[in-house]
Amino acid sequence: MATKSSSDRYGSVAIAIHWSSATAVILAWLAGFTVANALPVGQGSGLLLAHITLGLIVLALTLLRIVWWLVADRHPQAPAGQPRWQVRLAQLVHVCLYILLVLMASSGVVTLILSGAVPTLLAGGPVPDFSELIPRVAHGIMSRILLVLLAGHVGAALWHQVVRRDHLLARMGLGRA
Repeated sequence: MATKSSSDRYGSVAIAIHWSSATAVILAWLAGFTVANALPVGQGSGLLLAHITLGLIVLALTLLRIVWWLVADRHPQAPAGQPRWQVRLAQLVHVCLYILLVLMASSGVVTLILSGAVPTLLAGGPVPDFSELIPRVAHGIMSRILLVLLAGHVGAALWHQVVRRDHLLARMGLGRA
């Protein structure tokens, strides 16, 4: 497989960034959701540290992805026969995902700075109550928007694969074209 993308398939770098990002986003969301909603108040400092670490990894991968597209690679062409509005909607969803991931990481970092919680968390202390901090509130709202965008992204990929049968997932390294 080529490092860079071709006209009909993503290259190995783009594929690795995509699947690494997807995995990190899902794990970060699960860890954050668990700390915020499923654990007793004050518990889960280790899980919160994992959430923070994964969030920083997502930020790094998102920035790497943006730089990769701007400097070194190009997206493959849209699948044959795809209506223009679908191409534009897919582009919009991808741009919104990139922006949202950067904003979410930023709001998480600002929440940590404003709360001063890092030393406490690193020492294994209790998870502070972040609920009154505006960046944390924004972080929670953006996590819900992220879920909607991800559901649309996955749904569209599955629609291409199952309904249109245009083997779109093969472009991302899953299956054959």
